[in-house]
Amino acid sequence: MRKVIIIGAGPSGSIAGALLKNLGYEVTILERQRFPRFSIGESLLPQCMAFIQQAGMMDAVVNAGFQFKNGAAFVYRDQHTEFNFEDKFSGGMGTTFQVQRGRFDEILANEAARMGVDIRWQMEVTAVDFSGDKPKLEVRDESGNVTHYEADFVLDASGFGRILPRLLGLESPSGFPVRKALFGHIEDRIDEAQFDRNKILITVHPEHKDVWFWLIPFSNGRSSVGVVAEADFYQSSDSNDTVLKNLLNQDDNLRKVLKNAVFDDKINAITGYSANVKCLYGKGFALLGNAGEFLDPVFSSGVTIAMKSASLAAAQIDRQFKGESVDWNADYALPLQRGVNTFRVFVDAWYDGRFQDVIFHQNQLPEVKAMICSILAGYAWDEANPYVKNARSRLDILVELCREG
Repeated sequence: MRKVIIIGAGPSGSIAGALLKNLGYEVTILERQRFPRFSIGESLLPQCMAFIQQAGMMDAVVNAGFQFKNGAAFVYRDQHTEFNFEDKFSGGMGTTFQVQRGRFDEILANEAARMGVDIRWQMEVTAVDFSGDKPKLEVRDESGNVTHYEADFVLDASGFGRILPRLLGLESPSGFPVRKALFGHIEDRIDEAQFDRNKILITVHPEHKDVWFWLIPFSNGRSSVGVVAEADFYQSSDSNDTVLKNLLNQDDNLRKVLKNAVFDDKINAITGYSANVKCLYGKGFALLGNAGEFLDPVFSSGVTIAMKSASLAAAQIDRQFKGESVDWNADYALPLQRGVNTFRVFVDAWYDGRFQDVIFHQNQLPEVKAMICSILAGYAWDEANPYVKNARSRLDILVELCREG
């Protein structure tokens, strides 16, 4: 039986593991941590649900009691706009969930294990060798004991750990400025009647349009809250908790919505999270999700890209194991990159203010809004959508029209 080793049990690793196991292959996942563990990327996009369903995990996710999500709300000063994902241009599901990633990732991993995937916890990959007929991995357990593994193929789903890019020298500059996020979970105690817990709230800083906040409500009365800005924007030497609170209070709407909030958990920081690689595959391996490329959290695209990469890679491994000719560039890297590049166009336009001019425009055409809505819902690979097929040129024209009024 052909064997695949997956590094990391996050969403891309668990989805890929389940898909490959269901195709009849032997799958081992090596996970450095023990679940549940904290992670950001808590507001899923509807496109994710197709991959969860493909992996046979839909019932477990639906029955977990996560917060229902049907769209995204944006606020800048006194301007407010909403995108309801069920009004999107593309087919497919229009709703999803907002999840505590510790529990969500554990559910996916447990489902993969239930299907027969062998998950080995607290196992760190310390060295790799892809020079022979089969990939070889050196792995250290929590006690420091070293074991050697061999497989027919290796998938790196290690996320920000980026195991293979580091060990193989594949890391490459992202092209984005170095940004820093402060974030954590709070008891939100939101009593504003107009606040919609079924949507992520993205707020533009009232004075700095490249600084933004997220507020992601959960089903248990808690929320994830965070702020993103270029690293040199944070001049204060105060604690992360104090800096985040002060920045939140600079926005009138957030100050009102969170007036009763209790900051009862650690406020974390991550700097320079955007990443890229020289290539997404090589002899005997492929990179999934954040291990390959991470853009930015603004449109919650990370988990969607991760799951898309898992689905694409599993299909190519299956073909390769069956003796078919697989072109990993044409069949994996380029198809994955098409959607990533679509997201990139909109991330760039968000930070230079152009996309904000579009979404806050007062006279939005419903058909155009539906196309934009599809991308915000994660359907960045739907080339029937003009804002996917010709993302940059279409968006440039739309920005010009909006700015001309």
